[in-house]
Amino acid sequence: MEARVLNRDMPNHIEKGEVLVEVNNLKKYFHIGKGAILKAVDDVSFIIRKGETLGMVGESGCGKTTCGRTVIGMYGATDGEVLFKGQNVHRMNAKQRKDFTKQAQIIFQDPYASLNPRMTVGDIIAEGIDIHGMYSGKERMNRVYELLGMVGLNKEHASRFPHEFSGGQRQRIGIARALAIEPEFIVCDEPISALDVSIQAQIVNLLIKFQRELGLTYLFIAHDLSMVKHISDRVAVMYLGCMVELAESHELYRNPLHPYTRALLSAIPIPDPEVERTRKRIMLEGEVPSPINPAPGCRFRARCPYAKPVCAEQTPPLKEIDKEHFVACHLY
Repeated sequence: MEARVLNRDMPNHIEKGEVLVEVNNLKKYFHIGKGAILKAVDDVSFIIRKGETLGMVGESGCGKTTCGRTVIGMYGATDGEVLFKGQNVHRMNAKQRKDFTKQAQIIFQDPYASLNPRMTVGDIIAEGIDIHGMYSGKERMNRVYELLGMVGLNKEHASRFPHEFSGGQRQRIGIARALAIEPEFIVCDEPISALDVSIQAQIVNLLIKFQRELGLTYLFIAHDLSMVKHISDRVAVMYLGCMVELAESHELYRNPLHPYTRALLSAIPIPDPEVERTRKRIMLEGEVPSPINPAPGCRFRARCPYAKPVCAEQTPPLKEIDKEHFVACHLY
C-alpha cells in the first residue's frame, strides 16, 4: 500500500516570521573555457523564514541544485550574498564557518554516492559529531543509536556498510547524518528523486516529522511538483538560472501566473481517470535555450506563446503582483 503524506501544518510552539536565510541577487557562474560562461544561477533573491519549508522546483538543469549548494556555501558565489542569521555565508572566517556548518546541513540526492563506502554507518553518522566535539566514548555511540532509531533503523545497523542497505535505508542514514549535530537549517537536494515511489512518501513524512519535533527550516529542492505541494509553505519556480515565480504553496497551485509555471502544473497527473482524460495539458514548443552566454531578455521567450517584442529586449524583474506572490513576466 502506498504511504500517504502527512499533514505538514506546524505546531503552535514554532513561530514563523523571523528570517533565517536571506539571499540577495545571488549569481553563480562557471567559466567553461574559450570565454564561455555558464550562468547556472543568475540574480536570484528570496528569504526563508525560521520553521518553514521553501520548495524550489524546475526542470533538470534549471540551476536549483547549484542554488542550494551556493546557499549552504558548498560553492562560492560569483556575486550577491547569502545571509544566515545576518552573517554573510561567503565572507565567514574559519571559526564562523565551522559554527555555520554546525547549524546548516545538506541531504544529498544520491544516497549511495554521498555515503563513504569504506566507513561504517556508525562512523558516517558520527563524523559531524567528531568534528564538532559534541560527544565521545559511550555517549557518542548512544547518540548514533538514538539517531538510527529516529530514522527507523536499528542500532545493529551501525556496524554495517552502505552497500548493505536499500536506497530508502541509505537516505535514512543520510538524514540521520544531517541531524546528528542538531542543525537549524537543512538543504534537501532532491532527497526523494532517486527512490522508488513507494518509499518517497515515507522519506517526506520523516522530514515533516522532524520539522515538527525539532523546529527545522528546509530548502526543499525537487522536480516532483505534487510532492513539493505537500511539504512546502512557499514554492519558488526556477527556469534556466532565474526565478520566475514565488508564492505560497496553495496560492501557486491555485493561481499560477507565469506561463512556465502553468505548463509545469498542467503536467501533474491527477488520480481521477475521467478528469485526466479530459483536462488540457500545456505543451511547450521549441528548444530549451543554452545557459551558456544567454542572450538578453526573458529566457523563456523562445517557448512562450505570449512572447512580445519587449521580452527579447528586457529581462523581466521579479515583482510582487499580489501579497507574497511574485512573478518575473512582462505580462504583469
